[in-house]
Amino acid sequence: MQCFPKMMAMALTAGAFCMSAAAQQMTVETGVTKPLRLSRPAANVVIGNQNIADVAVADPRMILLTGKSFGTTNLIVFDANNNILVETNVVVTTNAANLVTINRGGNSYTYDCADECRDAPVLGDDPQHFSRSLSQAEQLQRLTEN
Repeated sequence: MQCFPKMMAMALTAGAFCMSAAAQQMTVETGVTKPLRLSRPAANVVIGNQNIADVAVADPRMILLTGKSFGTTNLIVFDANNNILVETNVVVTTNAANLVTINRGGNSYTYDCADECRDAPVLGDDPQHFSRSLSQAEQLQRLTEN
């Protein structure tokens, strides 16, 4: 009977250790930038998939995480001695409160209707709707690059 309390204490300690070692998750919306403050200066920052999220170093103790497209990737931040400061999953979502999806003839068309409705294509939308919106976004990006 005396062993039981010790075994329970060991099991609880092991469980707590495993939970604290688990990677935390950050969520950011597409087109939104979130600051991430660090406890120590960063030397290297790695993002798993730059098509989903991007990072910029504002200063050694703050990085900026921007959601680019829907999905999940990971972020790892190292200090000058290659110790891991941050290791987390990054989930990029959208603010669905303003999204409206119209289903017509078996095809989906998604719009962002915050003030007035405009194209906001998502994966699974009608290919022509998606391509047209993507083409316009690329043209806009080329106009603003200089």
